[in-house]
Amino acid sequence: MYQVARPSRCEFVPVRTLDYHVRLWGNASASTRPPLLLAHGWMDVGASYQFVVDALSQAFCDNRLIIAPDWRGFGLTAPPARTDHYHFADYLADLEYLLDHYAPGQTVDLVGHSMGGNIAMMYAGVRPQRVRRLVNLEGFGLPATEPSQAAQRYGQWIDDIRRLERGDIALKGYDSLDAVAQRLIKTNPRLPLDKATWLAQHWSRPNAQGQWQILGDPAHKIPSPQLYRVDEVLAVHSAISAPTLTVEAREDSMVQWWKGKYDLDEYHERLKVVPNYRTVVLDGAGHMLHHDQPQAVATLIEDFLAEADPA
Repeated sequence: MYQVARPSRCEFVPVRTLDYHVRLWGNASASTRPPLLLAHGWMDVGASYQFVVDALSQAFCDNRLIIAPDWRGFGLTAPPARTDHYHFADYLADLEYLLDHYAPGQTVDLVGHSMGGNIAMMYAGVRPQRVRRLVNLEGFGLPATEPSQAAQRYGQWIDDIRRLERGDIALKGYDSLDAVAQRLIKTNPRLPLDKATWLAQHWSRPNAQGQWQILGDPAHKIPSPQLYRVDEVLAVHSAISAPTLTVEAREDSMVQWWKGKYDLDEYHERLKVVPNYRTVVLDGAGHMLHHDQPQAVATLIEDFLAEADPA
């Protein structure tokens, strides 16, 4: 199994109605550098960043608190009661409460992957004074929508809630931890077995029947009833004041996801509203680029965060 170079510690923090599970590296009391918060993606967990944290230099990690929460309904951050849907805006409020707890009165460096990248971009526009530097790892947003789609979307949402209650929307169980690791490798063939096995133990837990269950609420599989309004998103992104680094994998995952409904060219066009950004394309990586190339991702983060702030 993968051998961790920088062990983490975990704690639960009261955030709104939840007990948030948070993974930490470093010492808050000795921290003299801006805290670094790592935001994971959909159906992932904070532990997903372990390989990147291990690849960071000691000089970078000295006197710095690194924070990796499990978003609500993922990992060990369970809702206080059974729920049948999640709203994206809750992640923004949850993030603010976490920053109030770990970095009161401080600006932070914010890194997000995929869904976490979308959260980070939105938060940095909503609260520009809280974010010093921003790194977006494959957080592309969603295809544009039209108002005419609203009635169908709301109806589909109601239908999906009924399907969830019937048990038609669920997450598959696995017979063993090895089977979970193989599931991770199937999704990302670049992931070595030792890392897949290590991730599997943080990505799943055995249930009462002895099946290994993914630590994600099936309700996350229900799309939002609200349309993705690109004009609103761009207005928020235009308010970002932090220098921003967007990182893309050379392997274009959007082709597979959206089948022409949304592509990299449109994403690049949207980025133009961000006042101070640049983009890096990472070779030898797919969407899970922090697993595929942790050293390269760590180096990009270190170098970008070490740059002098704009005058």
